[in-house]
Amino acid sequence: MSDYVILTDSSCDLPPELERELDLAVLPLTVEIEGKRYRNFLDGREIDPKEFYNKIRAGSQATTAAVNVGEWSDVMEPLLAEGKDLLVLAFSSGLSTTCNSAMIAAADLREQYPDRKIYVVDTLCASMGQGLLVYLACKRKEKGGSLEEVRDWVEQNKLHLCHWFTVDDLNHLKRGGRVSAATALVGTMLNIKPVLHVDDEGHLINMSKARGRQASLKALVEKAAETAIDPASQVMFLSHGDCLEEAGQVAQMVKDKLGVKEVVISYVGPVIGAHTGPGVIAFFFLGTQR
Repeated sequence: MSDYVILTDSSCDLPPELERELDLAVLPLTVEIEGKRYRNFLDGREIDPKEFYNKIRAGSQATTAAVNVGEWSDVMEPLLAEGKDLLVLAFSSGLSTTCNSAMIAAADLREQYPDRKIYVVDTLCASMGQGLLVYLACKRKEKGGSLEEVRDWVEQNKLHLCHWFTVDDLNHLKRGGRVSAATALVGTMLNIKPVLHVDDEGHLINMSKARGRQASLKALVEKAAETAIDPASQVMFLSHGDCLEEAGQVAQMVKDKLGVKEVVISYVGPVIGAHTGPGVIAFFFLGTQR
């Protein structure tokens, strides 16, 4: 098998058991809350997702910062020194400068390690959408896919990685500039929940509205019914902002409606959760188009 490592960042929101199973290298992003800075390891060793959402519910506000070039280099360099090649699958450039920093770090390290291959892919994905793309890439690697073959597959399929999500509290999107103050106020008063997705440029886009929480959850399943490619044969991913019971409801709806056999459920981690707040439900699958 080709001697290369797939490296991603923790905005992929994969459950820690998958991180271990897939033999991934993961660079933790950071979140700051209540005056403290935490690295967002997937196993929650510095801040547990449930603890994070409890702080947000209590009124604390969180901020995030993109990974800088040096942080990427600190993870890449030891792997290159071991003789490994690297396939870096990075957080969407439409939402963060994290990917750009990875590209700069890779360019610097190619001069230091001219015999090593370093490819950086802008996934144009976020949260478990990024996680699902990473998962599928790792599965192709396990089957013997070369570095170039897996890289090319990711590039060819990343715009088929569908992201659909809804939030319970519009005020978190308002703070991040995703919706206006007026939209947040009226939506809250009328119990209107947005249904959003990540577009082909990796940006968050408000696509439609649903009246009430249950209607917004059903809308996620309807989106999958419209575009999912052979859903019964897919593993689909679902992430949540500390609302596991509702995530389970969506997973069951998808299984009942589309015949999906497996839905992997995990937390929306603190880095993404800082912008979406508690109660976010996000659903990811391969579709004919985003």
